[in-house]
Amino acid sequence: MITIYNKDQIAEIKKACRLAAQCLAYLECFVTVGQNTEKLNTLAHDFILQHNAVPAPLNYNNYPKSICTSINSVVCHGIPSENVILKNGDIINVDITVILDGYFGDTSKTFIIGEASDEIKLFVERTEIAMYKGIEYLKPGRRLSGMGRTIEDYVTKFKYSVVRDYGGHGIGQNFHEPPHVCHFYTREHDVVLAEGMVFTVEPMINKSKNWKVITSTYDGWTVYTRDKSLSAQFEHTIAMAETGAEILTLCE
Repeated sequence: MITIYNKDQIAEIKKACRLAAQCLAYLECFVTVGQNTEKLNTLAHDFILQHNAVPAPLNYNNYPKSICTSINSVVCHGIPSENVILKNGDIINVDITVILDGYFGDTSKTFIIGEASDEIKLFVERTEIAMYKGIEYLKPGRRLSGMGRTIEDYVTKFKYSVVRDYGGHGIGQNFHEPPHVCHFYTREHDVVLAEGMVFTVEPMINKSKNWKVITSTYDGWTVYTRDKSLSAQFEHTIAMAETGAEILTLCE
């Protein structure tokens, strides 16, 4: 069952989303050459606690850290570590989810470390554009599958692909709620959009035609592109309003 949230509940979700966005903005100046990802985790953890919230990923299904840090060919669920040092030319997705007063907010961004080629810059830029194109499509009465088509049609023009094994999700009073949100075209999990739905839009885009992924047998969490191509992702939590999608994960 998809939860339809009322305006008061969406206002509470928005507070959590705003805090997640503020935490991500706070981390930005630390996402630099030579930084280790455990430091980013510690900074985010402390920031969230200082704002009377809880990092949602910590101990969620035994996940060991407070944020996810996914570098280069890591698609998602990268585990922060002192041994993972950011290098010039890397790309890293930093994923933040907080629980504030019982409500969840979820956002992520892919950063370029130092200098990168124009090709990589374009790839990251197009991934962000793909997310916004998907959000732009969302209006009450439309089908969720149309958003997947919009994103897929855009990125495949550049010979990229959309990861199919993972997607967005409903969110609000729980970390993951229906609907499952596909960022490629499929009628599976399809729903008609309605005012009061709250979910994430978070396309994971691979810089190759191969969308297939593998999960680390070592830690059971880290997801890699099967062909070792780069993968990028941007994420906002949105609420369906009368005229379209309202982005909740903004710092303002």
